[in-house]
Amino acid sequence: QVHLVESGGGLVHPGGSLTLSCAASGTISSINFMGWYRQAPGKQRELVASIGSLGNTNYADSVKGRFTISRDDARNTVTLQMNSLKPEDTAAYYCNYRHYRRGWEDYWGQGTQVTVSS
Repeated sequence: QVHLVESGGGLVHPGGSLTLSCAASGTISSINFMGWYRQAPGKQRELVASIGSLGNTNYADSVKGRFTISRDDARNTVTLQMNSLKPEDTAAYYCNYRHYRRGWEDYWGQGTQVTVSS
């Protein structure tokens, strides 16, 4: 089992910045993926950014150049730096941890709200 705790959401004006952090605990594998998904009201959950244990990253087209994902394996944390925020970035953001055991296993945080509004 893996437990994820998120922090850092809130209200910000358009053009502002926020940093989301997620700490993982439990049975952490050396090979894993950590990332952030978001879900706006009435929409499906979508990938925002992910980072593998080898440092390989993947970003949604809508956030490229504005968001940066990073990880600290010593602390089992993943961070999402969000700059130049837009109203369309408003959503609940969920931390995700994925590793392979007998199959791919996904774990989710409880979610943190990001609201971009003037």
